[in-house]
Amino acid sequence: MTYQNFLNSQTQHAVPSGLSPLLEALWHAGRDEWHKAHAIAQQHEDAPLFDWLHAFLHRQQGDFNNAAYWYRRAGRAEFDGSLRHEWQEIVKTQLPA
Repeated sequence: MTYQNFLNSQTQHAVPSGLSPLLEALWHAGRDEWHKAHAIAQQHEDAPLFDWLHAFLHRQQGDFNNAAYWYRRAGRAEFDGSLRHEWQEIVKTQLPA
């Protein structure tokens, strides 16, 4: 799947088949399905990309102290761009253009 295909899939009613857990969580996050994305992130708390996702989700939620904790765990600086831009950056780590 390409990045553009992933973006286009956001209008579908079901998660596209064959996505990794990280992409599945990002798919939900991109649709503002916070609880579904967060549940997946919690299942993978020892992986840096999931920690970054977890930070993003808490930032999306407005829980900035919790987000800061997850950015530290991910070994990343707190993101200073828009939520949409951060979401796109995480997705692009997983998919070709």
